[in-house]
Amino acid sequence: MRAFKRWFDQSLAAQAALIFVLGVGVTALFRPDEHPVVWIIQAMLYTAIAMTIVAVQRRKAGRAAGTDAQGVAELHRKIRHREVPSEPQERASMRRLVAEQLGQMERARKWLPYWLGSMALIAVAMLGLGAATGSLATPLIVAVGLIGFCGWVLWMRHRSLDRCRYMRSSLQS
Repeated sequence: MRAFKRWFDQSLAAQAALIFVLGVGVTALFRPDEHPVVWIIQAMLYTAIAMTIVAVQRRKAGRAAGTDAQGVAELHRKIRHREVPSEPQERASMRRLVAEQLGQMERARKWLPYWLGSMALIAVAMLGLGAATGSLATPLIVAVGLIGFCGWVLWMRHRSLDRCRYMRSSLQS
């Protein structure tokens, strides 16, 4: 299982295949009356957009760390597992990557309340529309899903900050 996770972390093709399959499934779930070819085309579009974002992020992280995309994936794995590298060059790359990630999270922190507020407004608006139309089931599911998603984002942000701070302090000593 560990080898599969490592391969999935490093392989853009595997990530693209997963996004494509999920895209087809979600599109089919929300648009069952459409032709399956439409599902596939939309999933291909979603996959292309997502993989472009991932590739740009990997390239940017690689430039910040001074390594290639494979090296960035390996450094991210080490950050997740709290493995401090012993090689000086790898430590320097890790230090730059951690500094870049912490900087990004600090810059994004000022926008987090606005994002959470907009998600809350969307949830309240959905509930209001549901109350106005007399059907609360779907808006309630969407509102609970948004609240769960926001909680997950906050939890993952906290975990990432904790791991990066741990790695920064470990690399300094």
